[in-house]
Amino acid sequence: MTMKDWPDQDKPRERLFKHGSTALSNAELLAILIGTGSPTETALEVAQRALSYSESQYGTSLGFLLESALEEIEEIPGIGPAKAARLKACAEIGKRLLHGAEWSGKPFTVRRGKEVFEYVRTTVEGLDREHFCILLLNSRNQVMGKEVVSVGSLDASIVHPREIFKNCIKKSAASIVLVHNHPSGDPTPSDDDLEITKRLVEAGKLLGIHVLDHVVVARASFVSMRETCPGWFS
Repeated sequence: MTMKDWPDQDKPRERLFKHGSTALSNAELLAILIGTGSPTETALEVAQRALSYSESQYGTSLGFLLESALEEIEEIPGIGPAKAARLKACAEIGKRLLHGAEWSGKPFTVRRGKEVFEYVRTTVEGLDREHFCILLLNSRNQVMGKEVVSVGSLDASIVHPREIFKNCIKKSAASIVLVHNHPSGDPTPSDDDLEITKRLVEAGKLLGIHVLDHVVVARASFVSMRETCPGWFS
């Protein structure tokens, strides 16, 4: 049975018209964007598998829309290039609406911890696992991109300088900002956070890539290590 054969009250699109978008589950909203399923699956089943993939990789059901590359999304069975492009475009529209002026097409510049926090908060502060990210900056401190380096508990074996700096070199980044979240809600850096920061700052100096800051995000608060330990980043 395809979704066309379902009773109207069970179809995601009809439910949206009758009850509004807030009444729909993540799977139902995603199914509307996916549009059609495959010969063996409904669009809702494809959506549920995409959400399972996102949970396993990013710790949140919709995280893959922002964090996965287009090529990764299209490899999810039942999606393919056209649907992946539609999903990625929708995610980008949502991100621009949330971020407001900074996503108006103008380069976003970060110089202080608060600016970093405002840039990343909508994508990391609600996650239920630690995500370690980097912001790649050009010589004017304008953001060239954001990359997720690791997902899970933060420790030195996971966050290796090689993984941090390889794309910085490839993309000619002048400097980077380290960012990770604390799902506990307390942004206070742990001993591991401090140790990793020192290690990466020193590695950056050897490579000629300046580590400007390490910002820890926790819900509505943050800690900038540059502002609390300025001597490390000089």
